[in-house]
Amino acid sequence: MLYFSSRGIPELAGLDLNQRMQVIRLTADQLPAPTKVMLNIIKLLILTPLFLLIARSTGWEIVGYMVLLLISYPVITRPITFALCRPRMTAVRQKLFDTTK
Repeated sequence: MLYFSSRGIPELAGLDLNQRMQVIRLTADQLPAPTKVMLNIIKLLILTPLFLLIARSTGWEIVGYMVLLLISYPVITRPITFALCRPRMTAVRQKLFDTTK
């Protein structure tokens, strides 16, 4: 299942926005190196064509491509990041917010 917002991820249910972002950030930091490289390559594949379009554009076309870039980048990369981090989120959440300590 793809999630476009951290609010819908079952492993993060019951946490506020700051806590969800903290869990996602720490989980992303713990991803294995090959997974991080794959994620960064995907981001480059998204950004490169749009930046080339911006560089070749003139006038108001630049604004349109910049808006497209600002919309498409998070819409594509966030679900991928959430999907790659999701298997480790429960462990990170328990480590951060364990109330039995």
